[in-house]
Amino acid sequence: MNREESLIRARLAKLEKLRKLGIDPYPPRYNRTHSASEAKKLLLQKGEGQEVSVAGRIVALRQMGKASFLDLRDGSGKIQIYFRQNSLGPERYELLKILDLGDFLGVRGKLFRTKTGEITIQASEFTILSKSLRPLPEKWHGLVDVEKRYRQRYLDLLSNPEVREIFLVRSHLINSLRRFLGQRGFVEVETPVLQPVAAGALARPFATYHHVLEETLYLRIALELYLKRLIIGGLDKVYEIGRVFRNEGLSTEHNPEFTLLESYEAYADYQEVMRLTEEMVFSAAQEVLGGSQIEFGGHEIDLSPPWRRVTLRQAILDACGIDFEKFPDEDSLRQEMEARGVDTKGIIGRGKLIDRLLSNFVEPMLIQPTFVLDYPVELSPLAKRKPGAEHLAERFEAFIGGMEIANAFTELNDPQDQRRRFEEQEALRRVLGDEEVERIDEDFLIALEHGMPPTGGLGVGIDRLTMLFTGQQSIREVILFPLLAPKRT
Repeated sequence: MNREESLIRARLAKLEKLRKLGIDPYPPRYNRTHSASEAKKLLLQKGEGQEVSVAGRIVALRQMGKASFLDLRDGSGKIQIYFRQNSLGPERYELLKILDLGDFLGVRGKLFRTKTGEITIQASEFTILSKSLRPLPEKWHGLVDVEKRYRQRYLDLLSNPEVREIFLVRSHLINSLRRFLGQRGFVEVETPVLQPVAAGALARPFATYHHVLEETLYLRIALELYLKRLIIGGLDKVYEIGRVFRNEGLSTEHNPEFTLLESYEAYADYQEVMRLTEEMVFSAAQEVLGGSQIEFGGHEIDLSPPWRRVTLRQAILDACGIDFEKFPDEDSLRQEMEARGVDTKGIIGRGKLIDRLLSNFVEPMLIQPTFVLDYPVELSPLAKRKPGAEHLAERFEAFIGGMEIANAFTELNDPQDQRRRFEEQEALRRVLGDEEVERIDEDFLIALEHGMPPTGGLGVGIDRLTMLFTGQQSIREVILFPLLAPKRT
């Protein structure tokens, strides 16, 4: 028998003892009057002697003869509890021997300060609220096994307070984004997760089957096409924050399911969306972090507007010396890239070759907030063409800390051009076997044929923005339950 099995057996024996004593180790409720932090504030405001009732998990336990101390932790923090045999009586005090680290306890008593000045509750009564049958990590601040941290996030949250802080920041960030958009007249909506056509992004979807309808459905890869239906329907400013799903690999910046904010504003273009984006991120930083300066990857980054703006053509030219405008077809651009040592194997189409130049040479260098503008139309099948440069689309991507955090267009509202673009994407799929192409959504095209006003659309990756706000280098650190490879035995 290993040590963990031995500890579990000892806890099971204590559980059985509680039941024999007629004590319910898992009562249905407890009347708590204060959280740990509220109890501490009460003493600071009104002094010692105030009676409170608190509850939480035992995270430290020090039994010393006829007096004992333990620490209770709840969602607000930690508070010390003091037990005296003279106050509780010998029989009740003896029950403390049945307690273990990890148990939940409710305590009633009066507040006071110890000789060292620590705010403490002298217990007059206590109630076992939940008997823990498995031991917590041995070192309360020492769970460092990355695999275990992700698979058993509850232990990670218990053991590493800084992890809990990451997810509090994430929650505050999302609330701040909602307030910002709400104050500007945007309406939050919800659109389908299960869709008959996986469209709105260049990504491979997850498929499922609806048995009653006898139809294959797809988990959404974007929020875009349903939100644009709402613009067509007369809702001039809409947004959604929701999960999207892309059947792709895992990396420090990619998880197959992630949280996306998409917003659409009638009568706006991508220039206006740029201003919205920089103001929204700056406002969230001010509200959540208390300022516009963040540290990420060893860099000091300033989120204050205005952010730098540079065309994709100029950014690539500056980074590697290739002017993609001088190579108007796929073959000539591929030859130039390979001559400069860029691996192009498996890349289909001129647009994706240009995207490889962006990801290889430009993106890692974009540390300070930067908008990269004007992408090839073949990379942007849902974006409006740029007047005077029909081969380019009015599109930008926003980069901070060397990674993309937002993507936006002046939305294509010409239904005939949109149909042609969809058909071109489908041809790539049929002829070249490229699964990461836009699909034809006939219902969306019918909606578009009813007329859509000029519209600016934006997509922001919530997970990557959280990485920036918390200084994390891996997306798994900011997703509570990231997808992991199957556990091998």
